[in-house]
Amino acid sequence: PDLLPTCNGEITTMSFLQDVVDILLQYVVKSFDRSTKVIDFHYPNELLQEYNWELADQPQTLEEILLNCRTTLKYAIKTGHPRYFNQLSTGLDMVGLAADWLTSAANTNMFTYEIAPVFVLLEYVTLRKMREMVGWPGGCGDGIFSPGGAISNMYAMLIARFKMFPEVKEKGMAAIPRLVAFTSEHSHFSVKKGAAALGIGTDSVILIRCDERGKMIPSDLERRIVEAKQKGFVPFLVSATAGTTVYGAFDPLIAIADICKKYKVWMHVDGAWGGGLLMSRKHKWKLNGVERANSVTWNPHKMMGVPLQCSALLVREEGLMQSCNQMHASYLFQQDKHYDLSYDTGDKALQCGRHVDVFKLWLMWRAKGTTGFEAQIDKCLELAEYLYNKIKNREGYEMVFDGKPQHTNVCFWYIPPSLRGMEDSEERTSRLMKVAPVIKARMMEYGTTMVSYQPLGDKVNFFRMVISNPAATHQDIDFLIDEIERLGQDL
Repeated sequence: PDLLPTCNGEITTMSFLQDVVDILLQYVVKSFDRSTKVIDFHYPNELLQEYNWELADQPQTLEEILLNCRTTLKYAIKTGHPRYFNQLSTGLDMVGLAADWLTSAANTNMFTYEIAPVFVLLEYVTLRKMREMVGWPGGCGDGIFSPGGAISNMYAMLIARFKMFPEVKEKGMAAIPRLVAFTSEHSHFSVKKGAAALGIGTDSVILIRCDERGKMIPSDLERRIVEAKQKGFVPFLVSATAGTTVYGAFDPLIAIADICKKYKVWMHVDGAWGGGLLMSRKHKWKLNGVERANSVTWNPHKMMGVPLQCSALLVREEGLMQSCNQMHASYLFQQDKHYDLSYDTGDKALQCGRHVDVFKLWLMWRAKGTTGFEAQIDKCLELAEYLYNKIKNREGYEMVFDGKPQHTNVCFWYIPPSLRGMEDSEERTSRLMKVAPVIKARMMEYGTTMVSYQPLGDKVNFFRMVISNPAATHQDIDFLIDEIERLGQDL
């Protein structure tokens, strides 16, 4: 009650916010301190019982509010910690953090130039630059920042459907033929999720076989497109993946583009994870053919280390997104405003209210330059190769697939001493399946590091190590290997 906008609230407000900033700065410094835990793990019921989290009728004091802030951060996962490898989005960038603070203070919405003048222009400039890097002449086309890769992929599906059958917007699915989409069996689950949300149905997403490295097999794609057409279905979208979630595989985009052109199907590239490689002269060849896509998803909050959330959908054809989504709400998008209306981007979005996601990326890009992002990305890929070289012939490790990784995903089994001499059998398989989950649980209880594991197809639980944190070093990779061995020795 003593904070602004109360009369004479300035002094209290300043000292309160100063205290909050001190709490945040301590957390930031701790995040990079290797001697601190990545996580102070408690089971959900313990955390619920240990503190009073309930909402009350009466206000609490500012001291209690500051205590709430401290407690929340005490149990937060330090995603910026150099030994946090759990997700595709890791690291904590200081300029990105500053940008996030500024965005929250400005507290505006992205729908019109009227209320977000600078932010709307920065989105325009940044999306054009990203389209240029995809390889579309002069950065032509359109795009939008969305709440994450899953929504960006759904936008692509929505726009591809509209391009083929514009009447679907008014008449709905009943008015158009049965559509089918194609994506690889290693692609992200968001493709099916989008099909479910858009009323296309998950059964209409046809999964294409992958080779042993997790790349889509073009001949299988063509076979399945022909098959679908023979059954009377209409193929409307192929979603190729540039950087799969588990293996970090890059689908062969040129071959896929040829097939899409031949059958007149919309080509989408889900580069949520691998799009960042476009910043690197050394690695961008892995996305050769991306310039032939009709749309591209690219998440700077993954490989580029921009604070969450920051995901872009880029579309090659200008104006399509607008016609697909616009509803002409007259209270927001008045046609008689005194400035150029093309900067009112809200009507091409699915959302009405839209968070300012661009400023973090734009400010970081200004601070690092493209070469700074390039160096950061090259370093992460170099660390992944270092890990691969270290464990590929090391006793107790088995690679999930042969050959050096294309991205920073390194997939492996840790084989504890008790399983090393065992013949391949059902018993060995069922015991191996339990190894990674136990090591992961121990990691979290000790709080030393975090790395993700999962089964895939007929392969039992293995570790998927990913590196996107620019703070990680060779020593952190060495530490991870030692830690897995320490925690798994007795299994």
